[in-house]
Amino acid sequence: MDIVLLNPDVAYLILVGGVLLTLFALVTPGSGILEFGALFLLTLAGYSIYNLSSNIWALILLVASVVPFGMAIRNTERHKLYLGLSIIGVIIGSAYLFRGDGWLPSVNIWLVIIVSLLTGSFLWVSTTKTLEAMASIPKHDLGTLVGDTGEAKTDIHKEGSAQIKGELWTVRSKKPIPVGAQVRVVERKGFSLIVEEIDA
Repeated sequence: MDIVLLNPDVAYLILVGGVLLTLFALVTPGSGILEFGALFLLTLAGYSIYNLSSNIWALILLVASVVPFGMAIRNTERHKLYLGLSIIGVIIGSAYLFRGDGWLPSVNIWLVIIVSLLTGSFLWVSTTKTLEAMASIPKHDLGTLVGDTGEAKTDIHKEGSAQIKGELWTVRSKKPIPVGAQVRVVERKGFSLIVEEIDA
């Protein structure tokens, strides 16, 4: 096991995987799977860092790259700038973490180039798309339908269907409403809409 973990190329890949899982856990917290995976990989990487010759400045840069990533999540106006800074920090910090000869990292340079391109691209696209999805208003946000009108497609009371904004919705009403009547959404309850009949 030591032979594998103390190989700079393997340690580099484990470290990059742990950093990626950590950053994704920051974007989508809650499941525990990403957090556990990140902790496991970073523990393995920590063992390698402890036993291999390391550049302390690269470790500081790698840890510090979490700060602009956090700012990218919270700042919608400049999230691309902060995300770019974070990606650059991750790439440089992880590549130079294990000390090599001269200015070259001890990790195979082709491995660094390929992993950096893949990791940087993946981080950029996935984080940008995730942030866009989190910022957008859901197409079917039931709360936005309150006040809209439509037509009863079935008899409505305890349950029924109505066409509202061009879509068929499950609806309920306090009083019976006949099929074909015009209805107005007055409330949202769970995944159902509460409607009332519009007097002609």
